[in-house]
Amino acid sequence: MANQLSRRDFLAKSAVLGAGAYPAMLALSLLPGAPAHAFALEAGHGQGKHVVVLGGGLAGMTAAYELRKLGYRCTILEARERSGGRCWSIRGGSSTAETQNPAHAAGFDKGLYFNAGPSRIPHHHQLTMHYCRELGVPLEVYNNVNEGSYYFAEGKGPLSNKKVRAREVHNDMRGYLNELLAKAVSQHQVDTALTPEDAAKVLEYLRAEGGLDIDKAYKASARRGYAEGPGAGNRPGKIADPHRLADIVSSGLLDPDFYNVAEYTYELQMTMFQAVGGMDRIAQALERRVADCLKLGAEVTNIQNQAAGVKILYKDAQGPHELAADLCICTVPLPVLSNLSHNFSADVSRAIDSVAYIQTGKIGLQFKRRFWEEDEQIFGGITHTNNDLTQIFYPSYDYLSQKGILIGYYNFNEKAQRVGELTYAQREQLALQKGQLIHPQYPKEFEQSFSVSWQKQPYSLGGWALYAPEERQTHYQALLKPDGHVHFAGEHTTYLTAWMAGAFESARSVVAAVHSRLSEQRVSYPTVKS
Repeated sequence: MANQLSRRDFLAKSAVLGAGAYPAMLALSLLPGAPAHAFALEAGHGQGKHVVVLGGGLAGMTAAYELRKLGYRCTILEARERSGGRCWSIRGGSSTAETQNPAHAAGFDKGLYFNAGPSRIPHHHQLTMHYCRELGVPLEVYNNVNEGSYYFAEGKGPLSNKKVRAREVHNDMRGYLNELLAKAVSQHQVDTALTPEDAAKVLEYLRAEGGLDIDKAYKASARRGYAEGPGAGNRPGKIADPHRLADIVSSGLLDPDFYNVAEYTYELQMTMFQAVGGMDRIAQALERRVADCLKLGAEVTNIQNQAAGVKILYKDAQGPHELAADLCICTVPLPVLSNLSHNFSADVSRAIDSVAYIQTGKIGLQFKRRFWEEDEQIFGGITHTNNDLTQIFYPSYDYLSQKGILIGYYNFNEKAQRVGELTYAQREQLALQKGQLIHPQYPKEFEQSFSVSWQKQPYSLGGWALYAPEERQTHYQALLKPDGHVHFAGEHTTYLTAWMAGAFESARSVVAAVHSRLSEQRVSYPTVKS
């Protein structure tokens, strides 16, 4: 006789695997595949069970939102005086105090903003798109790739210290490389194992792709833009000469700083979206669904696994408090969690203390005139540099309006560390000094700024989790399983670190694990024969 395993027993075993419960429940048709309107489980199973959620970012609020659909009582503790965590749009009145800098507030004009955290939604992040739809958050196209933006290299090459349109570099390199490959194929220097007929098709493709002439040589075309634009009458337009391949290389425009992978990287391929009015509209929509169980200004100080549940110590403006619950979902970023008292296992403690987070920062610069549009025809997209600015982002909203906010730098790692050590005023000075090398309009048009260094934000202490490949097999695995009565969620428990999708996916996964665990003795299912 075959062994019989009840669904209850199967889910109980799956719950031990933490994130593994999600695919397990999908396999049993207890959950629909994402995106879905809600978990396909009867509401009310959670009656009498209390789950405390640590962190009121996207992961924490989403977890509480879904658990409450199932009848659980939830309490969200968020240390900040706002929800959303790293999903934060800076507008007039936004304020923060960094670990080594005093509090400062943004004075941007009404209607203007920039996203200090996530700013883009890939079209294939289905769960993110689903929650925007379910929560009623309208989206608009985000222009991530713009051939009219610039490359700017500080150095000694022929093209250094000059702003070069991205379309010029891209099309010149495409032409030169296709010329080299076409000549190699035609001279049988590439082992393609192609028939002569197929080789001819490849050569024709390379000619079309690279803009090559009949002799398979690259000559400049309108693809890279005009020195003088075409117009009415006898104005056919003048095509600029291509940059020499040697000049592009010696000027550093092929260095890692200028790898414009936006066209190729899966996550950055168009079409991309953004929330209308700022990414924090997503967090605000979630907050409205969980407002009655969300405690802001509640800083957790101690997490204790106990025999029958968890005990959380936290403090707010009224003083210290103690909170007991059946289970805990912890979404606190690991560098912050590392500074809290807890009684986690050695493996989990080691993971919390070991996983690094990227250093990254942004500055928003408000200008009285959108000169990048009026003077230079740049509508959205990114300018790349090899200096401490790293990237300049142009807004993808309110085109042709009067004022606007540029992201004056978006930097990472060592560059972000250097800039993060500066005062707010020094960061502004750096952004203006380096930025006016590209846009000389800066001094005349600049009005005000606001900068965020994420490694200096007290309740973040970094941008997003960075895992070495070997850490995915050790530290990462430790965080996927519950530690006693504590489950972990957040982008750091997914392969979607740095994306809002990581928060949403982790929340769905942990809710499935928690529900299968807490509803074990309340629901019986027909036996499943092996």
